[in-house]
Amino acid sequence: METMAVKTIAIIEDDEHIGNILETCLRQEGYRTLRAYSGTEARYLFADKRPDLILLDLMLPGLSGEELLAEISGVPVIVVSAKAGVDDKVDALLSGAADYLTKPFEMRELLARIAVQLRRGGEQGGVCSREQGGIGCGAGAGKAGTKPETLAAGTLTLDLAAREARAAGGAVRLTKTEFAILKLLMQNQGRVLSKASILEDISLDTPDCTDSSLKQHVSNLRKKLRDIGGRDYIEAVWGIGFRFIAE
Repeated sequence: METMAVKTIAIIEDDEHIGNILETCLRQEGYRTLRAYSGTEARYLFADKRPDLILLDLMLPGLSGEELLAEISGVPVIVVSAKAGVDDKVDALLSGAADYLTKPFEMRELLARIAVQLRRGGEQGGVCSREQGGIGCGAGAGKAGTKPETLAAGTLTLDLAAREARAAGGAVRLTKTEFAILKLLMQNQGRVLSKASILEDISLDTPDCTDSSLKQHVSNLRKKLRDIGGRDYIEAVWGIGFRFIAE
């Protein structure tokens, strides 16, 4: 008997309480979830992730929901917004939204609308940007091929078997969570990875890492790398996430 693939739903919502409720209910229904708290963070998230459906608030900090919607293609978007005007609904639908639900809403209704869109979207692709090709399309690009024993970036190397980082100043043993974070960042060096993206990628290996503890794990990792390399290898991008810089 063929097993149905688990669908992934991205929640783009700056209200943490509403986002938490959505995430809890969706996971109880068997969906996987991704989170972003601003339009800008969502833009970076979609560079690495391939959700099957997006729940999008319009009133987001930074890049607005309307601006983000104009950059998305190939995946159904359900707008979930407090904007209840007919003009707002019409504009969103004409801009590419698959459906529009106003707040407050009944969770049963949202779940039904999600199910309808997922049935319709079986042949949809990933999330692509229409903005100068800047966000890329689909997750995991450039990660195929044989598995290396080490990762190298400038003067820093990461021993994948020993879970050890090495530079001119010596070597340092990493915790399981630090190793998972550094490996992910080195594989995507130069690119900004959102906190939500990092947590999603390392969740299978380090389920104990949470949004609140990620910052501390990265801080500890940065100090260890600074001690052996003499400089910062990881840059914090305010309001979005982190980036590995080889040189």
